[in-house]
Amino acid sequence: MAKKKEGSVNVSGKPEHSLDVNRDGGITKSNNGRSAATVQRLKELPSTRIMPDRPMAQDMGMFTVPQTIGSVLCCKCGILMQPNAANMCAKCLRSEVDITEGLQKHVIIIHCPECDTYLQPPRTWIKAQLESKELLTFCVKRLKNLNKVRLVHAEFIWTEPHSKRIKVKLRVQKEVLNGAILEQAYTVEYVVQDQMCESCLRVQANPDQWVAAVQLRQHVSHRRTFFYLEQLILKHDAAKYAIRIKQMDEGVDFFFSNRSHGVKFVEFLGKVTPIRSRNDKQLVSHDPKSNNYNYKYTFSVEISPICREDLICLPPKLAVSLGNFGPLVICNKVTNIIALLDPFTLRQSFLDAEQYWRSSFKALLSSTQLVEYIVLDVEPVSSEVNVGGLKYVLADVQVARLSDFGKNDTIFNVRTHLGHILNPGDYALGYDLYGANNNDIELDKYKGLVLPDVILIKKSYEEKRQKRRGKPRSWKLKSLNMEIDNTSRGKDNEEKMNSEYEQFLRDLEENPDLRFNLSLYRNKEYQPSEMASMTDGEDVPSVPLDELLADLDLSDEEEDGDDDNDSMKGGKHFLISCMV
Repeated sequence: MAKKKEGSVNVSGKPEHSLDVNRDGGITKSNNGRSAATVQRLKELPSTRIMPDRPMAQDMGMFTVPQTIGSVLCCKCGILMQPNAANMCAKCLRSEVDITEGLQKHVIIIHCPECDTYLQPPRTWIKAQLESKELLTFCVKRLKNLNKVRLVHAEFIWTEPHSKRIKVKLRVQKEVLNGAILEQAYTVEYVVQDQMCESCLRVQANPDQWVAAVQLRQHVSHRRTFFYLEQLILKHDAAKYAIRIKQMDEGVDFFFSNRSHGVKFVEFLGKVTPIRSRNDKQLVSHDPKSNNYNYKYTFSVEISPICREDLICLPPKLAVSLGNFGPLVICNKVTNIIALLDPFTLRQSFLDAEQYWRSSFKALLSSTQLVEYIVLDVEPVSSEVNVGGLKYVLADVQVARLSDFGKNDTIFNVRTHLGHILNPGDYALGYDLYGANNNDIELDKYKGLVLPDVILIKKSYEEKRQKRRGKPRSWKLKSLNMEIDNTSRGKDNEEKMNSEYEQFLRDLEENPDLRFNLSLYRNKEYQPSEMASMTDGEDVPSVPLDELLADLDLSDEEEDGDDDNDSMKGGKHFLISCMV
C-alpha cells in the first residue's frame, strides 16, 4: 500500500505570494522556496509608486523640472510664434483666409417715417428707436448666411441721423485651417429707405379714416386728472397705436386704426382710474358680394369726478355699509380705487369703480375752492399713526383766514390730521365751511349733523415759493402730441390751464407718493448756483436728483463721440486672433 504524500507546510512565518503554489517534490525550487517561473512573473509585474504633485514637491523641497512652451517658426514669414494648428502667425493667417467672404455687407431696410417702424418681411412692422436693442436685433436678423459663422458681438457705429445710413460692427468666429479658430470684425452698412406703412398711408390719404375712437371725459372744472393720466400713458406707452390724439373741452379723444387697439387702451384706463364705459358701432360700407362689413367703433369712457383732495359727503347707505364711516371724508388717493380718509378719526376706507358707480356721488367741495389759513397754535392729541403708508397725527389747531388779517379777529379751533407737519406760523390750505353755501343733496339727508368751521387739507408753501418764482425746475415732464380744439379755447382758458399745470407740478414736488408711478427727467436748462441755494427757502419740497431719469438725445452726444468714431468711418477694420 502506497503512502500518502504530505504537502509542505510554511513554518517560516513569511506570507506566501499569490503566485506561489505547492509543487510536487520533484520540482526544484529557489529564492526562498519559489520556483524560477514564479520569480520571472514577479519581475514582469509593473512597479507602482505614488509621486507627490508639483506644489507638494516644492513644499517638501524636492527638485522639479519647470515646464516651458516651445516656440516655432511661422511657415510663411518665419517669425517666432507659439505653436497652433495652422502653424501660421495672425498676420499671415489674416492674409490667407477671410471668413467674412460671402457675408452681406450692404442691406436695404424699409422705414416708415410717420410711425417710426421698420418692415420685417413680408408684412410685419416693428417699432424701434435709433441705437436701441430692438433695432440692433432687427438689423442682425436681416443678414443672410450668418449661420455659416459664429456671431460673438454686435454694436452700432455712430452715423448722422439724417444720412439715412445705419452701420453695425459685427465680430464673428469661424474654424479654419486644421482646427484653428479665427475671429474677425467687419462693418455692415444699412441703407434706410422711407416708405409709409399701410395704416399711415390710409391716414395720410384721409385723416378721418379711423376705425376706433376712444372718447375720454371727466365732468369736473379742472384738468389735473388728465395731466396725471397723460404721464401714465407716456410711461407705459399705452397710446403708441393711436393715429391721432385730440384735446377736447372736458377730455381727450384717441383715434385708432384697429378696433383691438381701442379695446386694449380702454382696458389700460380701467387699471389706472375708476371708469365706466360703453361702446357702439356704425356701419360705414357693405359689400353684398363678398359679405364684408366695415364699421366704425366708438368707446365712451367716463372717469369718476372724485379727485384727490376733494371733500366728500358720503350717502347714508354707503356710509353705513362702510361701517358708519364719515360722513365728511377726504379723498387722499385715486388709482383704480378711491381711497377715503376721515380727518377726525384717521379711519380709512376704499371704493372700487363698481362700488362708486353704484352710488355715484359727487364732491362737496373741490381743490379749486381751497382757502389759505395761517396756523396760530398746534396741540397734538394722538401719537403718529400710519394710515395706508402715510403718517398722520391728530391735533387741535387754531387757525385764521389769511384774508382776514387786518379786517377782523375771527379765529377757528379745528381738529386736523396734519399735526405732524404743521407748526405755529405755517400756512395751510383748507375748506371754509363757515362761510360756504352748501347745496348738496347728500348733506341734507343727515339731520342734526354739525359741520366744522374749517377742514384743513394740506400745508401751503406759497410764501416760500415766491422767492423761486420764474426760475426753472431741475426736472421736466414729457407730453403727448395732441391736437387742440380751438373752438372753445380763449386767452382766459389758456391762462387757467397754465395755472392748473403749475399746480400739478407743485403737487408732484410735495407728494412723493404721487410721482412714484411717473417718469421725471432731468432739465438740461437748469443750472444750480450757490447764491440761489442760500436765498431759496430750504423747507420748500423738491424732487431729489436720484429720482430723475436722463432724457437721452443723440445730438447731445455728437461732439463727445467724434474722436471715437473717426477711427471707424474709413475702410475695413479687422480684429484677428488665433486660438488652438
